[in-house]
Amino acid sequence: MNSRLFSILMILSLAVTVLAAPPVKVFILAGQSNMEGQAVVDLSGYDYNQGRGTLVQLMNDPAKAAMFAHLRSTDGKWTVRDDVWVHYQRENRPLLRGPLAFGFSVYGDVHHFGPELQFGHVVGDALKNQVLLIKTAWGGKSLFKDFRPPSSGGEVGKYYTLMVAQVRETLTSLQQDFPAYQGQGHELAGFVWYQGWNDGAQREDIAAREYEQNLVNLIQDVRKEFNASKLPIVVGELTGAWVDAPGHFALVREAQAAATMREEFQGNVLFVPTRDFVRKAEDSPNTNHGHHEFGNAETYFLVGDALGKAMVRMLPP
Repeated sequence: MNSRLFSILMILSLAVTVLAAPPVKVFILAGQSNMEGQAVVDLSGYDYNQGRGTLVQLMNDPAKAAMFAHLRSTDGKWTVRDDVWVHYQRENRPLLRGPLAFGFSVYGDVHHFGPELQFGHVVGDALKNQVLLIKTAWGGKSLFKDFRPPSSGGEVGKYYTLMVAQVRETLTSLQQDFPAYQGQGHELAGFVWYQGWNDGAQREDIAAREYEQNLVNLIQDVRKEFNASKLPIVVGELTGAWVDAPGHFALVREAQAAATMREEFQGNVLFVPTRDFVRKAEDSPNTNHGHHEFGNAETYFLVGDALGKAMVRMLPP
C-alpha cells in the first residue's frame, strides 16, 4: 500500500469515527455559593468538627456506605469518570477542567465538591453520549440584581451576562479544553438553577416578592439566548439550614416552586425540593455555616442526586 492511499484511508477512518460519535450532551449548572460546592470530603480536626458529616465519615458508616460506593473503585481509589467532563471558570482564579471527580468546587482542591459530583454520575449513567457540565456559579449573588435577566427590565445582571458568555466560550474551545473531544459536535441538553440565599437575605422583601417573575424571565431568556425553546430546566429548592424557612427565605422557596408550575413550563421545567436533605449542625463539618448546609457531604450528594434524576426524567429517551 503506497503512502498516499494509506493517508486517504486514515482520513476516511477518522471521518467515520467522528460521524459515528454522538454529540456531547451539555448541561449548565448555575447558581451561587452552594452550587460552587461546599461539601467536605475528608478534612477533620477541630476546625471541621472532627470530621463529622464528611464524605469519608459517611462512607465508614455501614448504614450509608452503599449509597456512596460508586465514588470509590475496587482498588480503593476515588472514582474518575472520563465520560463526564466538567468545566468551571472561577472568578479571578484558575480554570478548572477535566473528568468528573472531586475538586470542582470554588476551592479548587480535592477536599470539597458540589452538586455536580452526583449530578454527573446520574446523568452519565443515563446517557451513552459524552457529557459536559459547565458550572457558572459565584458566591453571594442574587437573582434580583446579579443574575437579573434581560426580560426583568433595568440593568441586566453582570453575572447573567457572564454566565452566557462563559457557556459560549466553553463550547467554542472544546478541543482545547478537552483533548479527547473528537469534533462530534455538541447539544445543549439542560440547565440547572440552584440559588436563592441572597434574595432571601435582603432586609427588604422586594427581591423575594419579585423572585417568581424573575425566575420565569431567567428561564425564558436562557432558552432564547441558546435558541432552545423547550430546554429541560431543573430548579433546586433553596436548601439552607431552615427546614421551615422564616420570612423572606420562605417567600423565595414558594416563588421557586410557583415559577416552575407555570402552564407554559409543564413537561420541561421541574422543581426539586431539598429541605429533607438538611442535616444538623452538630453532625456536620462546618457547624457555623448554615448558609452552606454546614458543608455536610450527604446534603450535597443528595441534592446532586435529586437534581440529576429530575433532569433525566425530562431527557428524550
